[in-house]
Formats: sequence, structure tokens, C-alpha cells
Amino acid sequence: MANPFSKGWKHLMASFDQKIDEKADPKVQIKQAVEIAKKRHHEITESASEIIGNQRQLELRLNRLLKSQEDLQTQVRRALQLADQAEADGDSGKAQEYNNAAEVVAAQLVSTDQEIEQVKTQHESATQAAQQAQEQQKQSEARLREQLAEVDQLMAQADQATMQEMNAETLSSMDNLTPDGNSPTLDSVRAKIEKRYSNALGAQELYQASGGSRIQEALESTEDVRAKSRLDEIRASMSQDKQLTSGEEKTSQSSGGNNDVVEPEVAGDSADNKASGDVHDAEIEQVLDEAKKAVDDKK
Repeated sequence: MANPFSKGWKHLMASFDQKIDEKADPKVQIKQAVEIAKKRHHEITESASEIIGNQRQLELRLNRLLKSQEDLQTQVRRALQLADQAEADGDSGKAQEYNNAAEVVAAQLVSTDQEIEQVKTQHESATQAAQQAQEQQKQSEARLREQLAEVDQLMAQADQATMQEMNAETLSSMDNLTPDGNSPTLDSVRAKIEKRYSNALGAQELYQASGGSRIQEALESTEDVRAKSRLDEIRASMSQDKQLTSGEEKTSQSSGGNNDVVEPEVAGDSADNKASGDVHDAEIEQVLDEAKKAVDDKK
């Protein structure tokens, strides 16, 4: 049964590695991948060099054994020739010595032949391994060149992706911008204007439905009648004042022709009459101005 703690730990580490890969900079990952590819190619090259070196070493050993084999064969032949010559000369002792020497060299030759066979087998295997190592080294070199050729393109794509992400974040931030609470927006101003317009239309509809306009027209017509009546009264008063003034002037002129001296009491009465007339004229002008203003406002 699997250990749940170990299983949970592996899951946590896998999730952690995934998060790191998602947040990692693509340029840094590209450099890491290039370094790993270079390291792997270097290891393959070193391994191929060792295999090829072993094959070369076996070749040197095989050449030495072949040279030793040739020398031993020569020695055997020479010993046999000397033994045959000594036996022909009737020297059996020397002949026996040469034969013994030939047997010793022949034993060495047999051992060398066996070693040569073993070395040849090893050399054949080493030659095949060296060929495979050379092929792997060439493939690794070609793969490394392709990866190095793709580095610039991947870097450009990484820059383009980064720029695109920045543009997307900028557009998203622009969409999510919220105006300051103290600053009005076009939407809020539009809502206020529409609300005021709607309220005004509603008030107007209620006013018209309740007959307020007709009541106002009636009030305005009543005020117009009153203003006209007031003007007529003022005009009549002004006409009477003018008649009284003209009569007093005629009386004063006739009395002045008879007597140039004016009594103080008469002079005082005339001054009082003149002052009251001025006040009355000012009041009339004020009333006229108010009536004119009311008419203009109604228009």
C-alpha cells in the first residue's frame, strides 16, 4: 500500500514545480535549455571520445601482438633451421637444444595467437561501438546547432508574447478604471439631467391635469383688469392735478398783477402744495414702473 504522506508530498512538489514553470521567465528557460543541450552534447562527445579511444588502443595492442607473432614465427623457423643443421653436422646435443628452444618459442607463439584472436574480437566490438558513438555525436551536434539557431527566434517570440501580455493588461486595466468619487462622470451628469427633465415633465403634466394653467390664466386676466383700472385711476388723478395746477397759476398771475407783495402764509401754502405734488408724482411714477414690470413679466 502506498504511503499517503509520500504520495501527498509528490503531488505537492509537482504542483509547486508547475507553478514555478508558469511564473518563470521564458528567456531564462531558453537559456537553461541551451545550457542543458550544450552539457548533454559535451557528455556525448566525451563518451564517444572514450569509446573511440578504446578502439584505437585495441588497434595498437593488436598491431603489437601481430608483430610479436611474426617475430616468434621467425624465431621458431630459425631454431628449427639450426637444429636441422646441427643434426646434419652430427651434433645431436645442439640439435636437441635448438629443438627445445623452438618448442618454447612455439608455445609462446600459440599463446600470442590466442591473445590475437581475443583482441580481434574486442577490436571488432570496439569498432562498432566507435561507429555508433560517432553517429550519436554527429546527431547531437546537429541537434545542438538547430537549437542554437532557434534561440534568436524563440527570444523574439518571447519578447512579442511579453509585449502582447502587457498590452492586454493595459487594456484590461483601462476597462477596470473607476472614476474618483469626487469627480463627476458623463454618465452621472446624464442621469441628473434626465432626472430633472423627467421631473419637470411630470410636474407639468400634473399641473395641466389639475387645471393649474387655467387658474393661472384667470389670475393673470384678473391682475390685468386690476392693473388697467389702476392706470385709469392714476390718469384721472393726474388730469385733476393738472387742472388744479393750471387754475392756481391763473389765480396767482391775476393777483400778482394787482399786488406784487406775497404774504408769507400764501407763499408757505404754495410751497406745501408744490412739495405734495412732487411726492404724488413720484408715487405715480413708481406705480407705473411696477405695472409696466408686471406686464413685461407676463409677456
